Amino acid sequence: MTMRGESDYLLANARIVQPDRVIECGSILVAAGRIARVSEDRHEPAGAAVEKLDLTGTTLWPGFIDVHIHGSTGVDTMAATADDLLRISRYLATQGVTAWLPTLVPAAAAQYSSAVKAIQDLMKEGVAETARLANAARVLGVHYEGPFVSDAQCGALHTEFFQDYSGPHDVAALPVPELPGALRMTTVAPEINGGIELVRELSAQGWIVSIGHTRASVAVLDEAYTAGARHLTHFMNAMPPLHHRSPGPVGWGLSHDDVTCDIIADGVHLDPLMLRLLLKMKSPERLTLISDAIAAAGMGDGDYQIWGETISVAHGRTQNAQGSIAGSVISMLDAVRMMLSLGASEVDVARMASLNPARLLHLDHDCGSIEEGKRADLVALDPSGNVRLTMIGGVVAFEC
Repeated sequence: MTMRGESDYLLANARIVQPDRVIECGSILVAAGRIARVSEDRHEPAGAAVEKLDLTGTTLWPGFIDVHIHGSTGVDTMAATADDLLRISRYLATQGVTAWLPTLVPAAAAQYSSAVKAIQDLMKEGVAETARLANAARVLGVHYEGPFVSDAQCGALHTEFFQDYSGPHDVAALPVPELPGALRMTTVAPEINGGIELVRELSAQGWIVSIGHTRASVAVLDEAYTAGARHLTHFMNAMPPLHHRSPGPVGWGLSHDDVTCDIIADGVHLDPLMLRLLLKMKSPERLTLISDAIAAAGMGDGDYQIWGETISVAHGRTQNAQGSIAGSVISMLDAVRMMLSLGASEVDVARMASLNPARLLHLDHDCGSIEEGKRADLVALDPSGNVRLTMIGGVVAFEC
């Protein structure tokens, strides 16, 4: 592996996945960290001041964006320092991820504060553009998975830290990175006491509100929608299964075209047949891929101490002592490979892995697709789906 410094590049002779088509052989001119030109001319001259990278045999995708990830490579976001988070960011760059949202589970206030301080410290380095972040995926802010969720659908989350909502001070108690542009996302169950008021307050404050770990009725979900919730967290997981007399969150999510869902495409959280069904019923325009990865991701099978308990990993499946699935050990690259193996088109998979998460985070004006003027966040995959190059903001962060 090598890492190059900032430069202007001509990425030549690659297939290019755009929002509406695939260019079978073209080039991308990268200047000042952005996509200056997308061309179908394989013989385009590089120019004297531009470094040419020949990507023959690869396909260029928009960089993947992971909005729900708890850790990787032995690092848990709940216990991480800024250096630890940087380790995750560097690993993610090798997996084609160019931006991510560190995700926190319900915990004590002191642990929240420590975790968010680490996130803020690393984001400050990003603003300062320190050299050691050149080969690392961008940290975008924070995602709280809870604490305002349902005891009845706790999954692997620790219920002793769950809360009802009693007023704006409960939102103010959640520490967030105090930086311009830092994103704030949270997963809530609208049926908790005060849940609809919570959704309304979060939406008014600019939080991205997602519904999850919930048993809410359709009536309550409709209220949450009116209050500002438009997304569902790890759809079909940590919610009751679809029932013909009680459609619940699954039926509600499937029936609303203006509600989006994120999914864990690891073949464990959702059977491949269900993934195919969601592609047909919900469509790629409304699905976002997430990893929901925990600290054990990238580490192999074994037992790991995470969130104060032992989580076992065997054959790609996580399990806590109660027998519940406890996150995943995939990366966004694995999710992309899974969806391609199920027959989804490259255009549709790029939408689910890049453009849709960018839209969820209100960043699609700046990234998430290969279009002129957008950030040069790009990943080149070989025909086997291996990462050959990752570019983040016009800097080659990983090259193999």
